[in-house]
Amino acid sequence: MWIRLRQVAIAATDLREASLDMSMILGLEACFTDPGVATFGLKNTLWPLGSQFLEVVTPTVPGTAAGRYIDRRGGDTGYMVITQVDDLQHRRSRVAELGVRVAFDFPHAEDGHDGIQLHPADTGGSFFEMEQMTNAVDDRSDGPWWPAGKNWQSFVRTDRVTAICGAELQSPDPQRLADRWSAIAEIDLVDDASGNPTMSFGERGGSDINPSTIRFVEAVDGRGEGLGAIDVVAPGRADILAGAKARDRYVDDDQVVVAGLRVNLVS
Repeated sequence: MWIRLRQVAIAATDLREASLDMSMILGLEACFTDPGVATFGLKNTLWPLGSQFLEVVTPTVPGTAAGRYIDRRGGDTGYMVITQVDDLQHRRSRVAELGVRVAFDFPHAEDGHDGIQLHPADTGGSFFEMEQMTNAVDDRSDGPWWPAGKNWQSFVRTDRVTAICGAELQSPDPQRLADRWSAIAEIDLVDDASGNPTMSFGERGGSDINPSTIRFVEAVDGRGEGLGAIDVVAPGRADILAGAKARDRYVDDDQVVVAGLRVNLVS
């Protein structure tokens, strides 16, 4: 049984501005827009980052969950941690056992896909989503991914960034949040070099699946609990920093901001 970090979603008020951050800073090319998110009063775009994805969702009507989340966190923000699993039925049983509600269930058998979105009030931190590609014949990292459409591979650009190797969830009580996510994912916690509880994704998948970590830290930026940052493998650091400065998104030589989400650059 395995789980891997496949996609991170951001909630933003201006999809055009977020798109400029993706292209000018991270050097990414958009691969897909899902008309189905209109059901939730949203529009979106996805960008492949190696075999993983960044998504931005933008409210198009008042009163959406994403809009309320943006308001609560004081602006554009990390929104969802979206994972790929190999046994969704087991995951369904596990969250039921823990009393975690499923906020949205989206099986698409005709497209070889099944997925659940867990209720953030029960998980804490952010939306936690689990999806299985039921038609995948192996565990290849570049295998099919229904949320990104059928032709995303030709849009991959890896000269600046090649993978998402971590996500950072912040909370006033990071240990409590870490214990909850650990119980849901059924992955033991270990402390990183800074003493932050972390759990590792990816080791149980195919040999070419990039490992990644979920890190739980204290919320110190005044924005409260949420998805505050991601870590990316960044061979094109100089170009990323130049783009961030041009977009006024530069923090320091190891961090930029993309659509309200801190992006840590890992060599």
